[in-house]
Amino acid sequence: MKIKSILVSQPAPAVPEKSPFHEISTKYGAKITFRPFIRVQGVSLKEFRSQRTEILEHTAVIFTSRSTVDHFFRICEEARITVPETMKYLCNTEAIALYLQKYIVYRKRKISFANGTFANFMELILKHRDEKLLLTLSEPHKPELPMTMEKLKLDFHKVILSRTVSNDVSDLKPSDYDLMVFYSPSEIAALTAAFGTGNLPMIGTFGDGATRSAIEAGLTVQVMAPTPEAPSMTRAVDLFVGKINAGQTVEPVQVNTPRQSDEFIKAQEAKPAKKSRAKKPSSAASKSKSSASGKGAVRSVAARSAVKEVKKSV
Repeated sequence: MKIKSILVSQPAPAVPEKSPFHEISTKYGAKITFRPFIRVQGVSLKEFRSQRTEILEHTAVIFTSRSTVDHFFRICEEARITVPETMKYLCNTEAIALYLQKYIVYRKRKISFANGTFANFMELILKHRDEKLLLTLSEPHKPELPMTMEKLKLDFHKVILSRTVSNDVSDLKPSDYDLMVFYSPSEIAALTAAFGTGNLPMIGTFGDGATRSAIEAGLTVQVMAPTPEAPSMTRAVDLFVGKINAGQTVEPVQVNTPRQSDEFIKAQEAKPAKKSRAKKPSSAASKSKSSASGKGAVRSVAARSAVKEVKKSV
């Protein structure tokens, strides 16, 4: 068997030749079809206000996607909210941090970003636990992040800025493809809602959430990313197609590890509690104490001398 046709649940790139999937197409002679199973719609200003979120009461905003960045600044513009220069931004990837340049001057803002992993992102958030955090989300969203923040008792408020809606894909024929690639749990939900779980081609997934959603839905996942060997989806597909076309057997993906949020919370609980340092006495208090002890010593010596004099007289 050789893979000749791949469907990618993403919008078609503006310049197909610059897409990493174009290299796969050229390398293996496979046809790449881009067809997003979902689209993101921003909430209206009325819906935003119904959530009773006061942006200016927060000192740091958390972003996990470019779409939430877009809709955050759209809401600010529609509501005529001027975001202060002191606002901090915490992003789960460098790509999202750089995307902020579309709306703000990067160097004039305090922008921090993680390396894309859940644990690293949570470590970044914990470093800013003294801030008043605003967590921007799309609906539906992965529950791990807000759930972990709640368990760690962080001071934060979450706000829904967009919603994921399924596209009409009824005209598609899954049998026309040898491999279908998905990037989110919402895309997996749209796939199973439209075509069920039977008679589907091989499935590829990106991220722990999409992979778990696919397996829990009863789908067989043949390729996933990121992994140490394949940090990107295109790299994972490249390696997979090469093996399949060479006649090698590839075992289905198994997810036996705990959820990343559970692992992170256990790691935090395992850390030894920080010992509170005893406050050093102020210089004035030290002098007072030293003076008092000195006077006490003088009185003690005087008392002993008086006793000796009494004994001699007796």
